[in-house]
Amino acid sequence: MNDPKSAVPTPYLPPVVGSALDLIGNTPMVEVKNLDTGPCRLFLKLENQNPGGSIKDRVARAMIEAAEADGRLKPGGTIIEATAGNTGLGLAQVAMLKGYKLILIVPDKMAREKILHLRAMGVDVRLTRSDVGKGHPEYYQDMAQTVAQSIPGSLYANQFENPANPHAHETTTAPELLTQMGGDIDAIVVGVGSGGTLTGVGRYMQKHSPKTQMVLADPVGSILCDYVATGTFGEAGSWIVEGIGEDFIPDNAQMDLVSKAYSISDRESVDTARLLLKKEGILAGSSSGCLLAAALRYCREQTEPKRVVTLVCDTGSKYLTKMFNDFWLAAHGFDGREMHGDLRDLIAKRYVDGGVVAIGPDDTLLTAYNRMRSSDVSQLPVVDHGKLVGILDESDILAAVEDDDRDLRFKTPVGSAMTRAVNTLQSTRGVDALPEVFDRDEVALVCEGEQFLGVITRVDLINHLRMAG
Repeated sequence: MNDPKSAVPTPYLPPVVGSALDLIGNTPMVEVKNLDTGPCRLFLKLENQNPGGSIKDRVARAMIEAAEADGRLKPGGTIIEATAGNTGLGLAQVAMLKGYKLILIVPDKMAREKILHLRAMGVDVRLTRSDVGKGHPEYYQDMAQTVAQSIPGSLYANQFENPANPHAHETTTAPELLTQMGGDIDAIVVGVGSGGTLTGVGRYMQKHSPKTQMVLADPVGSILCDYVATGTFGEAGSWIVEGIGEDFIPDNAQMDLVSKAYSISDRESVDTARLLLKKEGILAGSSSGCLLAAALRYCREQTEPKRVVTLVCDTGSKYLTKMFNDFWLAAHGFDGREMHGDLRDLIAKRYVDGGVVAIGPDDTLLTAYNRMRSSDVSQLPVVDHGKLVGILDESDILAAVEDDDRDLRFKTPVGSAMTRAVNTLQSTRGVDALPEVFDRDEVALVCEGEQFLGVITRVDLINHLRMAG
């Protein structure tokens, strides 16, 4: 009689490895099933499954190991790099395990989650301006070179020129892709930040799969799409998507490998990344949204079936406070809400939607303190059944508790400590009502009749003026 257990297949499990570095590469692939891909089949290589959460783990390991091999990096040495985020995380992953110090120069548009991640790993993170171009002393690459020159014996990784960058993709990413796809790929959609993925994968495909087209996804504002189309480019704009798009042609970017390029807006990138999560259950970052949007355009333009591949470059968990935050979307005008031409347009976080951190008059000062601390705010609107009845700030709490009995001090109700005389603005007022409020060093508390709508800060006004300009 047959043993019933023998009929149960043994699941494939990867072997136990000795280090997180051994988990870099050999990432899985998944076919898109719930999005409109026209006549094509579209496949995603999940680079977010690398231990550092992105495709840049491959590059980081390759650059560090190349520097070790040729003697540029000594034991206990210092590594310096300019990065929009993921290369820095990859370098941190490798440097930490190999015992190197790491200094990263990053533009100030980088997601907060990435910065917190890096600092938790002991990285020296130095923020610089994202509104200046190459050649400016505060441009992140120029600043990284300056820092490297000031530290004798340090290694400037320089992903934009380091040949180990494209080599990593030519020897790992590309052969993995072709093997997983059974040797049959019609097009691969990539982005260009440093150019390593395009160049490494493109070179490999030229040798081993000449029919495979390299397609570029480029954020609106970057110069690269125009360069592919015309061979020239003008002045760069700005974009929110992180990690791809450039205001110059990196040395590592072999642009003649590109057969077709698409310019993708920030809104389309964000919307597509959010759609990927809703339809396919894959949490991906902003650059992945840009790549997927371009891949879907390419697929839908085809008149015959093709097998198309693109990359999930990193995990969306690094963007939870940004592109996966409805209030962030509203602040950037990505929520499609109706505009009124008054103060309602500037309220990014509405009280009725749960967007305002507030407190009730019957809540205790301990509750108020905990909300301030957890939300990193210094004052709270006090709201009773939708009506604004006061405001509580840190000085109100301090005045109420410093002389009270230790056992009672934080049990005091908010209503007895708050400031009741509150300046408010009606929602139908214009933007010109705000400067006077800010000159008093207050936030604008906006009401509609007696109902509290929300708060407008200086940052909200600045963002409104930026989008209007």
